[in-house]
Amino acid sequence: MLSGLASGLSLIVAIGAQNAFVLRQGIQRSHVALVIAVCAVSDLVLILLGVAGIGVVIERAPGVLEVVRWAGAAFLAGYGALAAWRAFRGQALGQLGPARAASWMAVLGTGLAFTWLNPHVYLDTVLLLGSLASTHGPDGRWWFAAGAGMASIAWFTALGLGARFLAPVFRRRSAWRILDAVIAAVMMTMAVLLVS
Repeated sequence: MLSGLASGLSLIVAIGAQNAFVLRQGIQRSHVALVIAVCAVSDLVLILLGVAGIGVVIERAPGVLEVVRWAGAAFLAGYGALAAWRAFRGQALGQLGPARAASWMAVLGTGLAFTWLNPHVYLDTVLLLGSLASTHGPDGRWWFAAGAGMASIAWFTALGLGARFLAPVFRRRSAWRILDAVIAAVMMTMAVLLVS
């Protein structure tokens, strides 16, 4: 279980599209529980698929990953463009009132897209964690999966709920501009890397 926890944390604690989305929603305090649930449950499903052996299917069907790669690149580029536009416009946390907040359906769709349209999630979570789990034997692999699942739940909960402590910083327009510029750069870089 400890091996799964450490492996899960080492893969999930990185600046990426999904984490940037969770951080932004947490700072805005907008549908945070939904975002945490979508990301954590999706990760749990992917971990279980990897441990169950679905990674072998993905290895043998590279066309599936190819479709996900291009769809993910398009999604990341679009989200990156929106973040760049927000950075250009600039807004403070006080300007993000309920009238400007995204609907729960939009947040749900975006959270699902960040998870399921990311080809790296299939390589890291399904193939890599699935392979690591298999080294622990038939029973141990499920304990490994439990540890990796705990890492996912703990990380997304800490990131989503902990982001609210950054709210005082994000009352300044310049802080939002910097965050959105970083998010735009990360998204665009990831989109380019996916198709190159």
